[in-house]
This record gives sequence, structure tokens and C-alpha cells, in this order.
Amino acid sequence: MPKSKPYLAFDFGAESGRAVLAHLQSGILTTKEVHRFPNEPVEYGDSLHWDAPRLWFEVRKALARLGEAELAGIGVDAWGVDYALLGERGELLHNPYHYRDRRTEGVMEEVFRKVAREEIYQATGIQFMPINTLYQLFAARRQTPKMLEAAKYLLTIPDLFNYWLTGNAVCEFTNATTTQMVDPVKRAWAAGLMQRLELPVHLPAPIVEPGSIIGALLPDIAGHTSLAGTPVIAPACHDTGSAVAAISARDGTAFLSSGTWSLVGTELDSPVITSDALRMNFTNEGGVNGTTRLLKNVMGLWMLQACRQSWTAQGLSSDYRELIELATREPSFRHLVDPDEESFLRPPDMLAAINQFCIRTHQPVPQEPGAYVRAVLESLAFKYRLVLRNLEHVSGKHIKQIRIIGGGSKNRLLNQLTADATGRKVLAGPAEATALGNLAVQILATGGAASLQEVRAIVDRSFPTEVFEPLETDKWEQHAERFEQYCGSIYA
Repeated sequence: MPKSKPYLAFDFGAESGRAVLAHLQSGILTTKEVHRFPNEPVEYGDSLHWDAPRLWFEVRKALARLGEAELAGIGVDAWGVDYALLGERGELLHNPYHYRDRRTEGVMEEVFRKVAREEIYQATGIQFMPINTLYQLFAARRQTPKMLEAAKYLLTIPDLFNYWLTGNAVCEFTNATTTQMVDPVKRAWAAGLMQRLELPVHLPAPIVEPGSIIGALLPDIAGHTSLAGTPVIAPACHDTGSAVAAISARDGTAFLSSGTWSLVGTELDSPVITSDALRMNFTNEGGVNGTTRLLKNVMGLWMLQACRQSWTAQGLSSDYRELIELATREPSFRHLVDPDEESFLRPPDMLAAINQFCIRTHQPVPQEPGAYVRAVLESLAFKYRLVLRNLEHVSGKHIKQIRIIGGGSKNRLLNQLTADATGRKVLAGPAEATALGNLAVQILATGGAASLQEVRAIVDRSFPTEVFEPLETDKWEQHAERFEQYCGSIYA
């Protein structure tokens, strides 16, 4: 049997990006990382930005490494909410702002004075976070109005790379929904909401569905290689959308996409836009094949990453495996924090932020690195427990098991703590779910599989999971109420 053409997935994360080459042969998918590169934000002019031209340089480098390979498709996925502005000749007007930039502080309250929370939720079904594009754009209209006036197109981050690859300016649906500017029922821009907030309705590029072929690789990028004419396919361009596309997380299974952020939810056939969903701040993000991902963002392993940055700055070892090992030796439940409190979003020093939370809530302050790691991981597990309970209430579906995917699925301690805290079986893996979902949608778009169910079965066959059964759940029950009091944001 002749070997089929491989697929190429570009997967951009908040810390690094990579290019993954995949072959589908006899129903088994094999992958090879052909290029990995750091993704470090840059700070200038008192603002935090992504270094988009550097990332584009790395994309070109990855393509050059393929030599004379013929590809069946190229797909790009990346994080949500951030955006790029293109000028009249298609040029990038400035480096995109990073979602942790401080320009959105206090902006949500300003927006609510113009349009009520309830109306925004009714129009978009998206949870309220200060990092959402809606508030970034509102801040830009106030702070840099001339930049907005000079722009011809607004693209989300993966759409920017699709534009540079093909010359076609479009916004893929799953990533567009993270802006909080899309009508999830009509699957179109929420123009009425944007007009009421005096945001430029003409700026966002037209929306396309995941699985659409955006165009062929531009000749000046393909050069005289066999990459010429390669279709560039929109997978679920939102990284979590791609991760969930790789697995089945519905009918009693919740997904937990574990990385810098944790995203906890389930796949549904239609959005849930109710008063309870609003009150519990659930989000209805776009999925593949007309589905909706009902989920909630949790701060995730960002807290641990930021702790490691503090230890590195102090000249201390921050080896990940060593830190996890130290955490296993620490006593349980001594220090608990609410991972979603805003003080943890962008603190100058994460260790100090954890200390301050513990002092405010009359808990002892951690003394050793292992104690901080244990505090972060147990707090995340407790938060997952709370979110799952609310997910069951909002969706009306009983959750029997949790599928943990993404890089965090390799954290066996957190996997076990999650099983223990929630009292549910955990299936961990694949760690590479984002790239695999990107590839899965490409396979579906090019006829390599007949259905979403079939391509998910290919991923399951090719990448087995590890099972964690719940243990000692009664100990977690004893501390659950205490943790939930900390999440009330009211301190004595």
C-alpha cells in the first residue's frame, strides 16, 4: 500500500510552539515533532505583547525543514482571546497585546455600565473574564483609537498565521467565540452588541467553520518545493477546541484540558444560555461539527509555572519532577487557595501572592517549595470538583468520568488528586491532544475519515490512556466546605 501524504500541525501554546508531522496508515496515527520553539512575550512601552514576527520566522523555519515532503494539509491552532490588526496593505500594525497586559484592568465594569452583563451573556453565551477580546477592544478604543481607525481587519492569533500562509483573511469559528463577540446560535459576529459598545463592526474578518479549506500555501512560501499547492485547513483553531476534537467528551464524560489554563467542560449539541449558566459563569465555546463546548476556565498550571519562575529568580532549583516529588511528601490540606482569584492572574511574585492569600484566610504560610506545589495542586483538584458539580447542574447531565488531556495530563500527582477530590474515574491522555485534534480535523476535511466518531476512534487506538481510580475521597469531603468558603472571595 502506498504511504499516504502526511499532515502538518502548528500548535502554539502560551510558553512554546511546535510543528508536528503525522502519518495515517492502516488506521493508526503516528506523530513526529519536527520543530519546537519558545513563545516568550515581550514588554515595551509599559505594555506586554506577543512577538508575532518571531513566531512567523519559526513557522517558516519549520516548513524549510520539511525539504521535499508532500503534505496533505497544514493546520494552525493557538490560544484564544488575543487579536492582531492588519492595515490596508495587509501589514501587521503592531505586535498583538498579551492577554495578561494590564490595559483591561477595570474595563469590564465600564462595559457593564453601557450594556448589562445579562444582555452580553444572552448575546454571546461566553463567560466573563477581563482578558476577553471584547474588553481588550474596548480598552483599545479608549487608549489607541487611531490604531483601530487605521486597521482594515481584525484576526485572532491563529487566523493571523493562516493569513500569512494563504493571503486569505478569515476568522475560524471556535477561536472567534472566545472573543465574547460571536452569536453562538447564528454562528456569526454579534454586530448589535459591538455597535452598542461603539466597537468597529467592520473589523473582524468573516467567520469560517472548522474543517474549511482556507486556501493554498502561497507560492513565495512554498518556493520551488513540493509544498506548492498544499491546502491550509482551519482545524478548530482554538487550542482547546482542537484538544476536545481529538476525544469523545460527552454523554457522561467531562473533559479537563490541563495546561497553563485548565478548561473543564463537556461537549453538547447546542449552547446552554440560562440564568444558572450566567450565575455560575459558564462559557459556550464553539466546537467542531456544529457542537458546543460548555466549559469553565480555571487558572490551571500557570500558578505552578509562576512559582517556578520565582524560584529560578532566587537561584533555587525548579526542576519540575523534583518539585512534584517534594509535593508528594508534604501533608495534605494545610494550604488551600482559590486559583481563580484575580490576585493570581498576573502577580509580580506568585509565592508572595499565595502567602498573602493564606494570611488573609488565617492559614499557615507555606515554608518549602514542596508545600507551595502541594497547595497549588490540591487547590486545583478542589476547584475541579466544584466546577464539575456546577457543570452537572447547568448541563443537566451526570458526569461519570473525567478525561484529562494536554500537557498537564502527564502530572500523575494532579491526576490522582483530581480523581480523589471528585470521586470519579480519571482517564489521562493524550498529552498531545491539541496537535492530535488539529490533525484529526485535517484528516476529516480531506476525506481521510468519514466522521468525527471515526477520527476520534483513530486517536484512541493510536494513543492509549492511563486510568486513575478515586482513593480516600472521605478526606476530601472533610475539607471541601473550607475550600468553598475561600472561593467566596469574602475574608474575615
